Amino acid sequence: MTFNEMAREFAEVFDELDTDQINEMLAMNVPFETLNFFAEYASEFAEGMELPEDLRGRLPNLMLMGYLLRTLEERLHPEFEE
Repeated sequence: MTFNEMAREFAEVFDELDTDQINEMLAMNVPFETLNFFAEYASEFAEGMELPEDLRGRLPNLMLMGYLLRTLEERLHPEFEE
C-alpha cells in the first residue's frame, strides 16, 4: 500500500467516525502532551501571519492528521521508521 493509498483510506475511515470514536482513538494513540504541543505550536506559528481565522483554528487538527498518518505508517511498515 502506498502512502497516498493509505492516506485516502485513513481519510475515509476517519470521516465515518463519530465524536466519541474520534476521542477514543485519540486517547489511545496520541499523548496528551502531543495534543497540547500541536495547539501551542499552531498558535505560535500563525502569529503574525495573515491567515483566515477558520484556518488558524484548523491548524492543530491538520498537524494532528499528519501525526496520525505517520503513526499509522510506522505501524503498517515498521521498516520505514527512522
